[in-house]
Amino acid sequence: MTTPDHESAAPKPPASEYKDRAYRSSGGIAGGVLLLAIAGWLGIDAIVSGHGRTPWLALATLILVVPLIVAFTLRPAVHANEERLRIRNPFRIVVVPWGEVVLLRSGYSNEVVVKAGGKYQLWAVPVSLRARKKAARQEARGTMDRSGGASRVAAGGRLSGVFGRGGLPTGATVPEGPVRAESDKVMDDLRALLEAHEQVETAQGEVTVRWAYEIAGPALAGAVLLAILVATG
Repeated sequence: MTTPDHESAAPKPPASEYKDRAYRSSGGIAGGVLLLAIAGWLGIDAIVSGHGRTPWLALATLILVVPLIVAFTLRPAVHANEERLRIRNPFRIVVVPWGEVVLLRSGYSNEVVVKAGGKYQLWAVPVSLRARKKAARQEARGTMDRSGGASRVAAGGRLSGVFGRGGLPTGATVPEGPVRAESDKVMDDLRALLEAHEQVETAQGEVTVRWAYEIAGPALAGAVLLAILVATG
């Protein structure tokens, strides 16, 4: 006779209000894939078809270049939940509990400033001044359209033809609220998480930094091999 299984009496941890949110640069990923394809095509062709020292030089160059391309394009990411901010930069992984964050700063780059005085750049959330200017123009245009439409409606004006109510083209929509660049929207999300969880007990702790030896090691090996080949050539 078998006895029924009993569930453990230990309390289960509460479900997270926020699952891990991952932020990455789509432009960086696309550029990285393209660069890897070009490097692989040229490098493999040189290894297969080259003569003399060319295949070895091509191999050393690939060992050096491929990790660097991955580091600066495919690797960067930002993961956030209700406890901490995890920043994966080209050569480091930084884990910052929300309780240690002083400021999320946006300028020519997006950075997190911690209580110990350090600051860490968010490589996965690059600032685009062009995108900011475009968003500002769209916001100004939307504000003008909304105010112009409201005044026309108030006056009882109605345009015919391809223009609908308020002088906007038929089917056109005016975005509600401020128009923001994509990276600024990400920073807004992170600031909201910081404001909501910086005082939570589970969001306290120390900042930890780990170097990405899996990237630096192969790149360094490729650089040493390339230097030896060039020096002995």
